[in-house]
Amino acid sequence: MEGHQRRALEHRHPVEIELGLDRVLLVLRRLFPKPPSARIITVAGTNGKGSTIAALESILRDAGQTVAAYTSPHIERYNERIRIDGQELDDARIVRAFERVESARGSVSLTYFEFGTLAAFVAFEEACSQNWLLEVGLGGRLDAVNALDPNMAVITSVGLDHTAWLGNDRETIGYEKAGVLRAGGVAICAELEPPRSVVNQARAQGVSLYRHGEAYRIERDGERLEVIDVDGARRVALPDRGLPEQSLAAAVQATWLIEPEIRDDSISASLAQTVVPGRFEVRSGAPAVILDVGHNPDAARWLAARLHRMPCRGRRYAIYAGLEDKDSGGVMEALANAVDAWYLASLRGPRALPAAALEARGRGRVSAPMHCCDSVGDALSAAMKGASPGDEVIVFGSFYTVAEARAWLDRN
Repeated sequence: MEGHQRRALEHRHPVEIELGLDRVLLVLRRLFPKPPSARIITVAGTNGKGSTIAALESILRDAGQTVAAYTSPHIERYNERIRIDGQELDDARIVRAFERVESARGSVSLTYFEFGTLAAFVAFEEACSQNWLLEVGLGGRLDAVNALDPNMAVITSVGLDHTAWLGNDRETIGYEKAGVLRAGGVAICAELEPPRSVVNQARAQGVSLYRHGEAYRIERDGERLEVIDVDGARRVALPDRGLPEQSLAAAVQATWLIEPEIRDDSISASLAQTVVPGRFEVRSGAPAVILDVGHNPDAARWLAARLHRMPCRGRRYAIYAGLEDKDSGGVMEALANAVDAWYLASLRGPRALPAAALEARGRGRVSAPMHCCDSVGDALSAAMKGASPGDEVIVFGSFYTVAEARAWLDRN
């Protein structure tokens, strides 16, 4: 989608976030007098949503099914958000879908995300996709994606993020994410210890909840990692792909439920081919560069654990650029023992946190030296100049951070 088209859409409803389903449901009923006939799987959670969707997408497509996937945000192009059978939707079809939403909405005001969500539904229906995999944008209960009733819901994790909108504790946030559950429906909870609010809502609504640690488990035997069902009858080897194990395991459990005839070795082969841009994305070189969109303490802890399992021959340099509303200090503390030096960068945009503010939040939380840079590109340039071939440069903090890093790497 061209930049001017995106800006025009943003100006129609300047409020970035406006939780609530009334307006979306009104336009949805105009677009879809009857519910879509596709199988719908809605994925909510603080972290790991994109990995779960990518894994399911790979498994189902390899089994010969048609799959539409809606994820957000994008890294470089809006088209990344809307995939049909593994391909980004082209500009012409995106514009056509947006025009249908524009025609249907009448005087109803829609946010940028709501407009895009409805447009994705339109594109998926036109493509006659058998499976719709939908990533919740924020929370769950009041998110635009939740306007459709899913055949299955997945909750990947519940952590502290977007607290201004969702609440300041896991129980409150869990309640919001559990809003994607449907009475009498089927759901998967990928957390070993989910908030009580999730479990209680599932029980109150008669949801068949398949929990990590109960319905299935993850076992590690040396370097081998497997997902095993409750009876031990099914076992799927998980690849060492740099994706969250609990997200991949949730996709495996979902497959066992919706397509039990798919062989376990086929599932494992599909997972081995699963790639999620910006999730522990390794750019080979000397030094190697690793890109990750993780932006909250839970994501940083996962990144630190992943780095711990990958010994580095040299030093590790972190390039971190984040947003003002994130727990930047908690992020830096989570990675304190994994990093030898920090290059803190300023992003562009109204929510960006200046590098000097990042440095202030990091004081007392990290012991490695911190260097402030004007941009992600400047930080990369400085880190690469001081790095040796055996070193690693870790770039993380937001989708914007990864986008700027990719652009710099492509130019250099």
